[in-house]
Parts: sequence; C-alpha cells; structure tokens
Amino acid sequence: MLSLVNLSKRFGDIVALEGASFDVPAGRIVGFLGPNGAGKTTAMRCVFDLVHPDVGEVLWDGAPVGSAERLRFGYMPEERGLYPKMKVGEQLSYFARLSGKSRQEAKDDAASWLTQLGLIDRTDSKLEELSHGNQQRVQLAAALVHNPELAVLDEPFAGLDPIGMESMAQTLRDLAGRGVGIVFSSHQLDTVEDLCQDVVIIDRGKVVLTGELSRLRSSARVRHLVVEVDDQAWSPDGDDVTVVITRTGDRRLLVEPDVDLDALLAAARTAGTVTRFSFEPPHLSDLFREAIQ
Repeated sequence: MLSLVNLSKRFGDIVALEGASFDVPAGRIVGFLGPNGAGKTTAMRCVFDLVHPDVGEVLWDGAPVGSAERLRFGYMPEERGLYPKMKVGEQLSYFARLSGKSRQEAKDDAASWLTQLGLIDRTDSKLEELSHGNQQRVQLAAALVHNPELAVLDEPFAGLDPIGMESMAQTLRDLAGRGVGIVFSSHQLDTVEDLCQDVVIIDRGKVVLTGELSRLRSSARVRHLVVEVDDQAWSPDGDDVTVVITRTGDRRLLVEPDVDLDALLAAARTAGTVTRFSFEPPHLSDLFREAIQ
C-alpha cells in the first residue's frame, strides 16, 4: 500500500500541499480530485521524488519509498513524456529496460501491452504519426510496460473519446483485479464515479474529503429527489427543498435524508400523473462541490 503522510510543500509564497495524507491500497482504484492548482500533480510528483516535500513522507507498505521501490511503480504524467520520432515498440521496450527488464523481456512486454491496448499494428509507427487518443494509449503502456505494483496516472482520460475512455477504464479495472494499486487524477467526475472505489478530494493543498465512495455517498447530509409529473419536472412549494440543475440538464431536488416521501408523493399526485419518482444519495459531483466550498 502507498501512503502519503502529512505532505507539505511550498513554492515561494504558494502553498502547494499542506498536511496532505491518504492511502492507495493494493487492488483499489482511487480517484484523486480537486480544482486546477489544488496540489494533485505536486503530490504525485512527490511519490517519484520529482518534488521533495518540505514536511512529511511517502511510504510503501509502511517503509520509506526509495529508488528500488520506485522501479515497481508506474507513472503517467499529464504532459506527454514520449519521443515523437521514435517507433512505438522501440520506446516501450526502452522504458521497460530502464526498469530492469532484459532485452527480450522488454520486447515481449511491449508487444503484450500494445496487443492489450489495440495498438500492435502500430508497433513500427512513430509516435507523431498516431492520433491523440492512440498517443494517450501509448503513454499508458509506457507507465505499465514493466508490470508495476502501483500505477500513478495524471489525467489519463484527457482528450479521449467515449470508446477510448471505456477501453482505458477497463484496462484499469483489469489491473486492479490483478492486485495493482491505482491512483489517478481527473476532472471527469462521471468516469471517476463509475470506476473508483475510493476518492480523495484536495483543495488548496489540503485533503478535504477522503474515503470509500459508496460510504461517502450514503453518509451525505442530503439526498437527490427527482419527481416528474406528466413527464415534466415538478417541485413542491416551501423552503425546505433546494432545486439544482445537473451538468446534463436534469432538474433535481436536494432534500434531507429523513424527508417525508409519502407526503411529497401525495402532493405530486395532486398536480397530475407521477411519471418518475426517484430518491437516491448525491452524486460524486455534489460531494465534490460541497467539499471544495
């Protein structure tokens, strides 16, 4: 298990991290969320000693992380970290050898990952000849080609189309199923909600919410209620209900968990035929919004 313990880091007057702590257990997928500039990339770079924290430490199975442990980690930076004019297969083999693989092992592992990601036919293509989405797949393969025990991925879904996103999501599910711990940052909260068991939300360098997503949702202080009457959105009179509009344009009501649903349903029926009535915990986007506010 990876543990970030009380990490703090300043760049001049800018506080990048302030007492940030969280864990990435083996076989779990952790969504690392926060606004731009919240400290996500700085925290990830601390794992690989690319940034030295002023305070705190990074642990692997309870012991300080050193160069030997980092060889067992995979890192996908947000910025493209590949060679544009080098053939895809050659550079994946090169990255595998940097992690201690023999020449043949590196070649075999490169071919295996290109096959898994649907790029085996582009083995001899230069990176710059590939589409943005395929370059993103190669970047992921470079992080995984040495079969790491931990994958740290900075915005891996950026720029992917829906099919590419689902393909990458399934790759991460398969990795977690084999016991690999995964932490990735993303602004695509719907994808995080579908994929992750755990989330960490950071704001202005501080971890403001962390835990198992299902528990965070079930313990939230509000619930979502969607009521439609004659296929039109409906809401009751009164000040105890808040109307919100989701990113997809849906109209939802925010209510307390102990709201009298029977009374609301009865009121809705007086307005017409109730065609939809759903009551559920808030989505990750609501938890995120509340945490950073």
